[in-house]
Amino acid sequence: MPHAPHGFAGTDFPLYSGSVAVRAAFLRQFEPSALSLILDPWFYAVAIPAVFLLGLAKGGFSGVGIAATPLLALYLPPLEAAGLLLPVLITQDLISLYVYRRHWDARSLKIMLPGALIGMAIAWWTASIVSDDAVRLIVGGVGLVFVLNVWLRPHASAVKLSDAAGVFWGAVSGFTSFMTQGGGPPYQVYMLPQLLPKLVLVGTTTIFFAIINALKIGPYFLLGQFTPANLGTSLALLPLAAAANMAGIWLVKRTPTGLFYRIAYVLLFVVSVALLYQRLSHMLRGAA
Repeated sequence: MPHAPHGFAGTDFPLYSGSVAVRAAFLRQFEPSALSLILDPWFYAVAIPAVFLLGLAKGGFSGVGIAATPLLALYLPPLEAAGLLLPVLITQDLISLYVYRRHWDARSLKIMLPGALIGMAIAWWTASIVSDDAVRLIVGGVGLVFVLNVWLRPHASAVKLSDAAGVFWGAVSGFTSFMTQGGGPPYQVYMLPQLLPKLVLVGTTTIFFAIINALKIGPYFLLGQFTPANLGTSLALLPLAAAANMAGIWLVKRTPTGLFYRIAYVLLFVVSVALLYQRLSHMLRGAA
């Protein structure tokens, strides 16, 4: 999650303490010891699976990519993990934008993107006070309730939710994406019930999150996350990112629409349960 609870980008300065904190974060980018990350094999043990999952998600199987940041967070602080992944995400966005450039739903984007901007603005202003646990509990809870509602409702047909609902879920998606790269489940709450053609759903998802990721560049830079070490490591991961992305695209195009939607709901259910279990067990251990 893009914030540093005890300081600015790992320094002892408060997050919003002005030019002194900004200079401290800027100078930290050039610490030689940070470059050791690029050569550490243990880092790649978690980074390679994370980037592969992101590629499948960007190819069209939304849901699996939400595990990428928690995987990297096993090795790096969540803030640094999110900053390292952003260049990878943007590269994958560019590939998917080209592939799905003719497949998207303008109405959904017009409704959800303004909400996403509101959610990202709220996340930026509350980043120093909202915990990872709280955000992931929200994401997991929303996803689980939504999937169970769909599965328990027999013979579900296409449903277009109201514009207000689209703005709301766009805001929740923008908020959780900024905080934990976990905007997928709230986004799917609005999009999946519409039963759009498979490629239209994937293309709309691609455009939505490509715009959100592009808008993260400024805030993440101000948080000091685009260090030479992070950018160099992101560059090293790009060939794998592109290959995984193409694998996801290949799979989506060969998966029947009905099966694709069933897979999407199952992935959303698994991710939601995993988030709830992980966060609740972490909170219970902390309380013990």
